Amino acid sequence: MPEHAVANWRIVAARVERGWHTQEDFAAAYEDEARELREQARISVRQVRRWEAGESTWPNRDARRVLEAMFGCPLESLGFVRPARPTGRRADAPGRQLEECDVRRRTFLGLVGVAPVLDLDALDHLTAAAHGAHRHGEGELLSHLRTELDNVARADGLAGPHEALPTALGILAAINAAARTAGEGLRRELLVFGARGAELAAWLNRDAGAPAQAVAYWHHQAKEWATLTGDGAMHAYVLLRQAQATDRTDAARMLDLARAATTGPWTLPPRPRAEALQQQARALALTGARVEEVARALDQAHTVLGQATPASGPATCTGPLGDGYNRERLMVQGAICYREAGQSERAVSLFGAHLATDVFAPRDRAFFTAQYSGALVAAGEPDEAATAALESLALAAGARFGQALAELHRTAHDLAPYAKRPAVREFRQRLDELAVA
Repeated sequence: MPEHAVANWRIVAARVERGWHTQEDFAAAYEDEARELREQARISVRQVRRWEAGESTWPNRDARRVLEAMFGCPLESLGFVRPARPTGRRADAPGRQLEECDVRRRTFLGLVGVAPVLDLDALDHLTAAAHGAHRHGEGELLSHLRTELDNVARADGLAGPHEALPTALGILAAINAAARTAGEGLRRELLVFGARGAELAAWLNRDAGAPAQAVAYWHHQAKEWATLTGDGAMHAYVLLRQAQATDRTDAARMLDLARAATTGPWTLPPRPRAEALQQQARALALTGARVEEVARALDQAHTVLGQATPASGPATCTGPLGDGYNRERLMVQGAICYREAGQSERAVSLFGAHLATDVFAPRDRAFFTAQYSGALVAAGEPDEAATAALESLALAAGARFGQALAELHRTAHDLAPYAKRPAVREFRQRLDELAVA
């Protein structure tokens, strides 16, 4: 690649977001779209590679038509550069620049006034630094990555996965581009950040309702990079996150993954180890284990959490692994375990005591309150359940917190026998309206 070429992260992020995880996948999808449009345009994997490397700035007419149909956005939003026109309004006129910048920002970010998420200009700078770290300084590049990954994770907790995911994918594209040409020391640091970012991308995909294979792809990428850097704790942490992403109907796999996180050839720090033990408790409950066995696993989690050193500051995506896991989170997750074990009254008591604290981000509060509403139904309190469900829905609706909404649909199903009660009717109606919005 020429030294001045800048990797086109936008088209990489866009294709991955649509499920085309390899250049071969993208080329095949392009061929299918071309046939659908009855275009003669054909591309090779080599051409895809040139687009993504930034070596091909503007596709021909037929290719432009196919690409616009595939992605549903202007080619400029995919990182292509329109050739300057010799006459008429200049392509680089200020008005045009502002217009195109606005389109790209709305296409890829859409997050205004919520959190300081990396914008497109900063991502361009970051990608340029990836190919010239010796000029810009390794410290500057790594500092950018740390800050922006933390900002994306914070934005997810406030505004949801649909807002955070495109930026996360762009950062991962920049990391991948930088790692190809970086020296050994910088490459390792990049892949350490990459593993954190890939795990975050898996979470965001899952909460956004992406296909299971997209979630699995990013979990696999996170484990690959953790393995390459010898980061056994991160590998184990991804196993824990895989357990959390496993559907509750596959409790055996959930249990296997959670146990592997604590028993493999690695050592998790106390906080994520406590969370893995809690996840084992939930899986045990789902497999029908005795409540005493579930309680024993939760007791182990509390013991391990008590060994953790006090957090030195707010938890971040790139800080100490699992540093945000605390007693309040363990208590409400323990309530979920007891709900799964059929101990609904015990679950309601724990939820009521610990959801009152002001320690959860909107996403987490929405999810835990949705779980609380389900426990209230099981405890024979349908009106209180509907009230809690409405509180959760108010938090989850705007940001489309996927897991919270999935739990609310579960609650709505459980509330069906009480459909004529006013609070229940109002909740189910609002949930139905959201589904068709």
